Amino acid sequence: MLSLDEIERALVITAHPDDVDFGAAGTIANLTDLGATVTYCIVTDGQAGGFDDSIPRPKMASIRREEQTKAASKVGVSDLVFLGWMDGEVESGLELRHDLSRVIREYRPQVVLTQSPALNLRRIYASHPDHIAVAQSAIAAVYPDARNPYAFTDLITDGLEPWAVDEIWVMGHPEPDEFVEITPQIERKISALLCHESQHRDPSGMMDRVREWNAETAQVAGFGADAFAEAFTVVDTR
Repeated sequence: MLSLDEIERALVITAHPDDVDFGAAGTIANLTDLGATVTYCIVTDGQAGGFDDSIPRPKMASIRREEQTKAASKVGVSDLVFLGWMDGEVESGLELRHDLSRVIREYRPQVVLTQSPALNLRRIYASHPDHIAVAQSAIAAVYPDARNPYAFTDLITDGLEPWAVDEIWVMGHPEPDEFVEITPQIERKISALLCHESQHRDPSGMMDRVREWNAETAQVAGFGADAFAEAFTVVDTR
């Protein structure tokens, strides 16, 4: 696993606004504090999220883009790419792999952070079909698509040369093998999550759950009492 101070550019690919904040906002804050440039690529606008029936779905999309932009600013991220796919209708395949390969070639990250491609029946909320589809396509875009000059040749025509990502960091995988301590960043992570006002019926309950999850992760990692951590499964793609 690359150390945080070795990373100059990272790209986060998730299905919905707020996915990155649950899975990796503390790690992102660590990276930006160290001077890394982090870009978010959000595949859908989260139109199917929320709980307020009075909000039209197109308006929800714009609300969620605004919320994610505010949340990103809490952890030092100002560069966001919204692909505009329909929430709840994402399928893994060549079209999405093409879109993600374009983003990878444009931003040329050393590390891509994405969601788990594995269906986890013990943690079904992490296994939303959009999450799995985005993860599968993101991993395929990293290897082999974005680095292959003979894949999606229109990208070459557009001036986007092949790019090989060094590592994929998978959030929410049932078998994590690397941990990042986020104790100094836990309040920034919570602050980012609170920006997603349209998604939280019980903000205080959400904050308690997130602190509990990240404290349990820190204990598994051996960081000790009163620590917080995020977990990843790291894939070497060099």
